[in-house]
Amino acid sequence: MKKVIVKLENFSKKFGEKEIIKDINLEIYEGEFLTFLGSSGCGKTTILRSISGLDTPSSGKVYIDGEDVTNFEPPQRQVNTIFQNYALFPLMTVEKNIAFGLKMKKVPKEEIQKRVTKMLDLVHLNGYEKRKPKELSGGEQQRVSIARGLINNPKVLLLDEPLSALDLKLRKKMQLELKQLQRKLGITFIYVTHDQEEALSMSDRIVVLKDGRIEQIGTPVEVYENPKSLYVADFLGEANVFKGKITDRNNKYTLVTMQDGSVLKCYEKQFNLEDMVSLVVRPENIKINVKNKAFLRGKIVEQVYDGAFTKIHIKYEKQIVKSMISGNDKLHQVGDEVTISWDIEDAIVLRSEDGE
Repeated sequence: MKKVIVKLENFSKKFGEKEIIKDINLEIYEGEFLTFLGSSGCGKTTILRSISGLDTPSSGKVYIDGEDVTNFEPPQRQVNTIFQNYALFPLMTVEKNIAFGLKMKKVPKEEIQKRVTKMLDLVHLNGYEKRKPKELSGGEQQRVSIARGLINNPKVLLLDEPLSALDLKLRKKMQLELKQLQRKLGITFIYVTHDQEEALSMSDRIVVLKDGRIEQIGTPVEVYENPKSLYVADFLGEANVFKGKITDRNNKYTLVTMQDGSVLKCYEKQFNLEDMVSLVVRPENIKINVKNKAFLRGKIVEQVYDGAFTKIHIKYEKQIVKSMISGNDKLHQVGDEVTISWDIEDAIVLRSEDGE
């Protein structure tokens, strides 16, 4: 059985009259990489700050390793936080920045030096001991920040969008390094980001937040391939949404009729006849001019080549359907009339939400 290392119990947070977090219950396990994902203002950083002790819940409790720490000050909690701005001391060398927490705890000099050397090796900064932060690249500064956060052997490392200031190539490299580091150390990482790709590539589990509430919790595969709401489907990656009404059903298929009269087949057993539903199909599952049992007709209005893929935009009725084809697609041209299809099992069926 997995050990719970952080627990939020009926956790809510208000700023003035505005409720930012709304009665969240969550268990985070020892040794897992858990990511809070959501748009700006959804409450990700507020939760992180409350776990660290920088904020206090308006109601509810925070537990770390079974102990109620709701009213503990930050130094009393066995956590450390990594911020996106690195928060390094500009006049201190790399080794002094890393050693700062141990020095404040009056750890013996010999022990400090031993642990700093270990950290420098861990984050691949051997030879950088005497440099100042201004002499380092963004990625190197972030490594110093991570080493400083880890040197106290925290039970939980909190990371608040730590890679957002880095360029794309370096960010991807650091994503891999962070995941490998977390796996090697076995420390619980709680990560905050609004970057869907980052969350999918790094996490053991993802908590998708919307307006201060948990919309879905699951592994990257679960939240991407089996979203529980249109919000999750649309927020994680790109999604084509086809809206219609359930008009018939047999032992195998459910039939959904679109506004233009097109009838699509899908697999589902949870809805009733006359229910309004949305069929969600990922761009990578959209096929063009491949005869299939589920298809619509449209016109190509744009093609975008980004190196690995060609993204094809197709006008169907009043919406744009996106398809993604590997490599440089030369089969189709802007203006071509095409059929749009997908394998029936690739359509995720969700209830249409209010206002959709």
